[in-house]
Amino acid sequence: MSPSRLIAQTVVKIATTKFPKFIQCFINKTYVKIFNIEMEKYQPENPCEYETLNDLFIRQKKYIEFYEDEDIVVSPSDSVVIAHDDIEDGEVYQIKGKKYKLRDLIPFDSNLKEGHFVNLYLSPSDYHRFHVPIDMEIVKAAYIPGELMPVKPSYLEKELVFPKNKRVVLKCKDKKERYFYFVAVGAMIVGKIHMNFDEKLQKDYNEITYFEYKEPIKLKKGDELGRFEFGSSILLFFGKDHFKYLNQQDKVEVGDILGEIY
Repeated sequence: MSPSRLIAQTVVKIATTKFPKFIQCFINKTYVKIFNIEMEKYQPENPCEYETLNDLFIRQKKYIEFYEDEDIVVSPSDSVVIAHDDIEDGEVYQIKGKKYKLRDLIPFDSNLKEGHFVNLYLSPSDYHRFHVPIDMEIVKAAYIPGELMPVKPSYLEKELVFPKNKRVVLKCKDKKERYFYFVAVGAMIVGKIHMNFDEKLQKDYNEITYFEYKEPIKLKKGDELGRFEFGSSILLFFGKDHFKYLNQQDKVEVGDILGEIY
Protein backbone atom coordinates (compact mmCIF):
# COMPACT_ATOMS: atom_id res chain seq x y z
CA MET A 1 0.00 0.00 0.00
CA SER A 2 1.35 3.45 -0.92
CA PRO A 3 2.11 5.91 1.91
CA SER A 4 -0.60 8.30 0.67
CA ARG A 5 -3.23 5.57 0.85
CA LEU A 6 -2.11 4.48 4.32
CA ILE A 7 -2.34 8.08 5.58
CA ALA A 8 -5.75 8.44 3.93
CA GLN A 9 -7.11 5.28 5.55
CA THR A 10 -5.80 6.29 8.99
CA VAL A 11 -7.28 9.80 8.85
CA VAL A 12 -10.59 8.54 7.49
CA LYS A 13 -10.78 6.03 10.33
CA ILE A 14 -10.35 8.84 12.85
CA ALA A 15 -12.78 11.13 11.00
CA THR A 16 -15.54 8.51 10.93
CA THR A 17 -15.14 7.45 14.57
CA LYS A 18 -17.77 8.61 17.07
CA PHE A 19 -15.83 9.85 20.07
CA PRO A 20 -17.46 10.63 23.44
CA LYS A 21 -19.57 13.77 23.12
CA PHE A 22 -17.22 16.18 24.90
CA ILE A 23 -14.21 14.96 22.90
CA GLN A 24 -16.08 15.11 19.60
CA CYS A 25 -17.28 18.62 20.42
CA PHE A 26 -13.69 19.70 21.04
CA ILE A 27 -12.47 18.08 17.79
CA ASN A 28 -15.23 19.69 15.73
CA LYS A 29 -14.80 23.15 17.27
CA THR A 30 -11.05 22.95 16.72
CA TYR A 31 -11.56 22.04 13.05
CA VAL A 32 -13.99 24.94 12.57
CA LYS A 33 -11.56 27.36 14.21
CA ILE A 34 -8.49 26.20 12.30
CA PHE A 35 -10.22 26.47 8.93
CA ASN A 36 -12.30 29.56 9.79
CA ILE A 37 -15.59 27.95 8.72
CA GLU A 38 -18.65 30.23 8.78
CA MET A 39 -21.05 27.80 10.44
CA GLU A 40 -24.01 30.20 10.19
CA LYS A 41 -24.26 29.12 6.53
CA TYR A 42 -24.88 25.50 7.49
CA GLN A 43 -27.49 23.35 9.16
CA PRO A 44 -26.96 22.58 11.98
CA GLU A 45 -24.85 25.60 12.94
CA ASN A 46 -23.47 24.13 16.15
CA PRO A 47 -20.32 22.04 15.47
CA CYS A 48 -21.08 19.91 18.53
CA GLU A 49 -24.23 18.54 16.88
CA TYR A 50 -22.18 16.56 14.34
CA GLU A 51 -21.51 13.02 15.58
CA THR A 52 -18.21 12.62 13.69
CA LEU A 53 -15.69 14.90 12.02
CA ASN A 54 -16.75 13.41 8.69
CA ASP A 55 -20.37 14.44 9.35
CA LEU A 56 -19.11 17.99 9.88
CA PHE A 57 -17.04 17.81 6.74
CA ILE A 58 -20.01 16.84 4.54
CA ARG A 59 -22.33 19.36 6.23
CA GLN A 60 -25.34 20.72 4.36
CA LYS A 61 -25.76 24.35 3.31
CA LYS A 62 -28.95 26.05 4.45
CA TYR A 63 -29.59 27.65 1.08
CA ILE A 64 -28.05 27.64 -2.41
CA GLU A 65 -29.23 29.81 -5.29
CA PHE A 66 -28.72 28.61 -8.87
CA TYR A 67 -28.93 30.94 -11.89
CA GLU A 68 -32.01 29.89 -13.86
CA ASP A 69 -30.95 30.70 -17.45
CA GLU A 70 -30.60 27.26 -19.03
CA ASP A 71 -27.47 28.22 -21.01
CA ILE A 72 -25.57 29.37 -17.92
CA VAL A 73 -22.99 26.98 -16.44
CA VAL A 74 -22.67 27.44 -12.68
CA SER A 75 -19.92 26.43 -10.31
CA PRO A 76 -20.63 22.92 -9.00
CA SER A 77 -18.88 23.69 -5.72
CA ASP A 78 -17.41 26.22 -3.34
CA SER A 79 -13.88 26.43 -4.68
CA VAL A 80 -10.98 28.46 -6.05
CA VAL A 81 -10.53 28.66 -9.82
CA ILE A 82 -6.87 27.67 -10.07
CA ALA A 83 -6.79 27.55 -13.89
CA HIS A 84 -8.99 28.05 -16.94
CA ASP A 85 -7.92 28.32 -20.54
CA ASP A 86 -8.20 26.85 -24.01
CA ILE A 87 -7.56 23.19 -24.76
CA GLU A 88 -4.76 23.17 -27.33
CA ASP A 89 -3.95 20.07 -29.37
CA GLY A 90 -5.43 17.84 -26.66
CA GLU A 91 -3.31 19.41 -23.92
CA VAL A 92 -4.34 21.31 -20.79
CA TYR A 93 -2.59 22.34 -17.59
CA GLN A 94 -3.42 21.68 -13.95
CA ILE A 95 -1.83 25.00 -12.94
CA LYS A 96 0.41 27.42 -14.81
CA GLY A 97 3.48 25.54 -16.05
CA LYS A 98 2.20 21.98 -15.53
CA LYS A 99 0.79 20.64 -18.80
CA TYR A 100 -0.56 17.17 -19.48
CA LYS A 101 -2.45 15.36 -22.23
CA LEU A 102 -6.20 14.88 -21.78
CA ARG A 103 -5.92 11.28 -22.90
CA ASP A 104 -3.89 10.64 -19.72
CA LEU A 105 -6.77 11.93 -17.59
CA ILE A 106 -9.91 10.83 -19.45
CA PRO A 107 -10.09 7.11 -20.35
CA PHE A 108 -12.74 7.62 -23.04
CA ASP A 109 -11.97 8.65 -26.61
CA SER A 110 -12.99 12.27 -25.97
CA ASN A 111 -11.68 13.81 -29.23
CA LEU A 112 -11.12 17.01 -27.25
CA LYS A 113 -8.32 18.53 -29.29
CA GLU A 114 -9.69 22.05 -28.78
CA GLY A 115 -12.12 23.69 -26.38
CA HIS A 116 -11.97 25.10 -22.87
CA PHE A 117 -11.19 23.75 -19.40
CA VAL A 118 -11.84 24.94 -15.83
CA ASN A 119 -9.99 23.61 -12.77
CA LEU A 120 -11.63 24.07 -9.33
CA TYR A 121 -9.86 23.45 -6.02
CA LEU A 122 -11.86 22.66 -2.88
CA SER A 123 -9.97 23.46 0.33
CA PRO A 124 -10.63 21.73 3.68
CA SER A 125 -12.77 24.72 4.75
CA ASP A 126 -15.14 24.50 1.77
CA TYR A 127 -18.58 22.96 1.39
CA HIS A 128 -17.76 19.52 -0.02
CA ARG A 129 -20.95 18.48 -1.70
CA PHE A 130 -20.97 19.22 -5.42
CA HIS A 131 -23.89 19.94 -7.72
CA VAL A 132 -24.90 19.66 -11.37
CA PRO A 133 -23.52 22.71 -13.25
CA ILE A 134 -26.10 22.68 -16.07
CA ASP A 135 -29.04 20.49 -17.17
CA MET A 136 -27.38 17.35 -18.45
CA GLU A 137 -27.46 13.62 -19.11
CA ILE A 138 -24.71 11.27 -17.95
CA VAL A 139 -24.02 8.69 -20.65
CA LYS A 140 -20.80 7.11 -19.34
CA ALA A 141 -18.72 7.05 -16.17
CA ALA A 142 -15.35 5.66 -15.25
CA TYR A 143 -13.68 5.01 -11.90
CA ILE A 144 -9.89 5.28 -12.13
CA PRO A 145 -7.87 4.13 -9.09
CA GLY A 146 -4.68 6.02 -8.47
CA GLU A 147 -2.55 7.96 -6.05
CA LEU A 148 -3.85 10.30 -3.36
CA MET A 149 -1.39 13.14 -3.73
CA PRO A 150 -2.27 16.65 -2.46
CA VAL A 151 -4.14 18.94 -4.86
CA LYS A 152 -3.48 22.26 -3.13
CA PRO A 153 -2.08 24.80 -5.62
CA SER A 154 1.38 24.99 -4.01
CA TYR A 155 1.82 21.23 -4.56
CA LEU A 156 0.39 21.33 -8.09
CA GLU A 157 3.15 23.77 -9.04
CA LYS A 158 5.74 21.11 -8.19
CA GLU A 159 4.18 17.82 -9.24
CA LEU A 160 1.91 16.57 -12.02
CA VAL A 161 -1.05 15.21 -10.05
CA PHE A 162 -4.40 15.15 -11.88
CA PRO A 163 -3.57 12.34 -14.37
CA LYS A 164 -2.12 10.22 -11.55
CA ASN A 165 -4.68 10.61 -8.76
CA LYS A 166 -7.78 8.58 -8.08
CA ARG A 167 -10.75 10.06 -9.96
CA VAL A 168 -14.23 9.59 -11.36
CA VAL A 169 -14.86 10.78 -14.92
CA LEU A 170 -18.36 11.52 -16.20
CA LYS A 171 -19.15 11.87 -19.89
CA CYS A 172 -22.12 14.23 -20.03
CA LYS A 173 -24.41 15.64 -22.71
CA ASP A 174 -26.09 19.04 -22.51
CA LYS A 175 -29.44 20.11 -23.94
CA LYS A 176 -27.73 21.10 -27.19
CA GLU A 177 -26.68 17.45 -27.66
CA ARG A 178 -23.00 18.24 -27.13
CA TYR A 179 -20.65 16.36 -24.84
CA PHE A 180 -18.57 17.66 -21.98
CA TYR A 181 -16.65 16.02 -19.15
CA PHE A 182 -16.94 16.36 -15.38
CA VAL A 183 -13.96 14.96 -13.48
CA ALA A 184 -13.89 14.57 -9.68
CA VAL A 185 -10.28 14.14 -8.54
CA GLY A 186 -9.36 12.56 -5.23
CA ALA A 187 -6.62 13.98 -3.02
CA MET A 188 -4.49 13.34 0.03
CA ILE A 189 -6.80 12.09 2.82
CA VAL A 190 -9.84 11.81 0.52
CA GLY A 191 -11.64 8.73 1.80
CA LYS A 192 -14.26 8.58 -0.90
CA ILE A 193 -15.65 10.23 -4.01
CA HIS A 194 -19.36 9.60 -3.55
CA MET A 195 -21.65 9.88 -6.61
CA ASN A 196 -25.33 10.04 -5.73
CA PHE A 197 -26.82 8.80 -9.00
CA ASP A 198 -25.32 5.28 -9.01
CA GLU A 199 -24.63 3.05 -5.99
CA LYS A 200 -21.87 1.33 -7.95
CA LEU A 201 -19.95 4.62 -7.91
CA GLN A 202 -20.06 4.76 -4.12
CA LYS A 203 -17.27 2.24 -3.61
CA ASP A 204 -13.64 1.78 -4.64
CA TYR A 205 -12.26 -0.56 -7.31
CA ASN A 206 -8.74 -1.92 -7.86
CA GLU A 207 -8.77 -1.32 -11.61
CA ILE A 208 -10.29 1.09 -14.12
CA THR A 209 -14.00 0.32 -14.13
CA TYR A 210 -16.47 1.60 -16.73
CA PHE A 211 -20.20 2.24 -16.49
CA GLU A 212 -22.36 2.87 -19.54
CA TYR A 213 -25.94 4.06 -19.22
CA LYS A 214 -28.18 2.90 -22.08
CA GLU A 215 -30.82 5.08 -20.47
CA PRO A 216 -28.84 8.26 -19.72
CA ILE A 217 -29.03 9.65 -16.18
CA LYS A 218 -30.99 12.90 -16.49
CA LEU A 219 -30.11 15.60 -13.98
CA LYS A 220 -31.15 19.21 -13.52
CA LYS A 221 -28.91 22.15 -12.74
CA GLY A 222 -28.48 22.39 -8.98
CA ASP A 223 -29.19 18.73 -8.23
CA GLU A 224 -26.71 17.33 -5.71
CA LEU A 225 -24.38 15.20 -7.83
CA GLY A 226 -22.14 13.87 -5.08
CA ARG A 227 -19.61 14.71 -2.41
CA PHE A 228 -15.98 14.43 -1.40
CA GLU A 229 -15.09 13.18 2.03
CA PHE A 230 -12.14 15.59 2.46
CA GLY A 231 -10.67 18.23 0.08
CA SER A 232 -10.23 17.72 -3.62
CA SER A 233 -10.69 19.14 -7.14
CA ILE A 234 -13.29 19.28 -9.91
CA LEU A 235 -12.28 19.65 -13.56
CA LEU A 236 -14.62 20.63 -16.40
CA PHE A 237 -13.84 20.16 -20.11
CA PHE A 238 -15.87 21.52 -23.04
CA GLY A 239 -15.35 21.10 -26.77
CA LYS A 240 -14.58 23.70 -29.43
CA ASP A 241 -17.19 26.48 -29.88
CA HIS A 242 -19.18 25.12 -26.96
CA PHE A 243 -18.39 27.17 -23.85
CA LYS A 244 -17.55 30.79 -23.04
CA TYR A 245 -15.90 31.56 -19.70
CA LEU A 246 -17.54 34.52 -17.92
CA ASN A 247 -16.41 34.39 -14.30
CA GLN A 248 -14.12 37.21 -13.10
CA GLN A 249 -13.40 35.98 -9.57
CA ASP A 250 -10.80 33.61 -8.17
CA LYS A 251 -13.07 32.34 -5.38
CA VAL A 252 -16.50 31.05 -6.33
CA GLU A 253 -19.39 29.58 -4.40
CA VAL A 254 -21.65 26.77 -5.57
CA GLY A 255 -24.22 28.31 -7.93
CA ASP A 256 -22.04 31.23 -9.05
CA ILE A 257 -21.81 31.79 -12.81
CA LEU A 258 -18.78 30.19 -14.48
CA GLY A 259 -19.77 30.67 -18.10
CA GLU A 260 -22.34 29.80 -20.76
CA ILE A 261 -22.82 27.27 -23.53
CA TYR A 262 -23.67 28.43 -27.03
